[in-house]
Amino acid sequence: MFDFFIKKKFLVDYLKGFVDIHNHILPGIDDGAKTIDDSIQLIKGFSEIGVKKFICTPHIMNNYYPNTPETILSSYNSLKDGLLDSNLKEVSIEVSAEHMIDDNFENILKNGKIMPMRKNYLLIEMSYLQASINFNGAVAAVASERFFPILAHPERYIYLHDTFSKYGNYKEKGILFQLNLLSLTDFYGKDVQKAAFRLLDERLIDYVASDVHNMNQLRNLKEVKVSNTKMKTLIPVIERTIDNFF
Repeated sequence: MFDFFIKKKFLVDYLKGFVDIHNHILPGIDDGAKTIDDSIQLIKGFSEIGVKKFICTPHIMNNYYPNTPETILSSYNSLKDGLLDSNLKEVSIEVSAEHMIDDNFENILKNGKIMPMRKNYLLIEMSYLQASINFNGAVAAVASERFFPILAHPERYIYLHDTFSKYGNYKEKGILFQLNLLSLTDFYGKDVQKAAFRLLDERLIDYVASDVHNMNQLRNLKEVKVSNTKMKTLIPVIERTIDNFF
């Protein structure tokens, strides 16, 4: 199916038909796209590499981005109108959210104010500074509500790098892992890149996504090259992401 004779390959050559399950392309509600024009520019940029299906995941983060289903759906509907106005009828967008495990998470979970993905999955994250104190309890609460937790960008939590066994502990709790594609480079730092490849090599990654916020990140994504060996490990994860969320 794929040609493995070239030493390094452009990642985007393997993303045609990809479903991007983590991004910040909804306009005006977090640190991603600020306007509908920003969103359309990002979507057109993705379309150039064959990515036309998105599950939008703005932040829900108490005290920073206190989004609700209402604010997210409002932005989502505005973007849908923008797609029609731009004649981007072949683009498909769905709506979900990236939920910070903070002091308000279990409250919104209990009160049905979360935004699941495909009804069954919940994209969650922690602070980059330290692990959430209530993380284990929050994960148990997610499972009790019959959702599958997906931990966004596990490779970016620097405090886990020196205790790598914790990743295995998380997997034992039923947590799925979603890797950021830009982590395959040193975009977030060499330590993150190293962790990303180790997680891939140990078959701990379930899904991949862009986590794109802006055009600079998308331009960097288009330049990502992956070695022949690493590509063999990555392709099944790309295909699993497509199969599960297409």
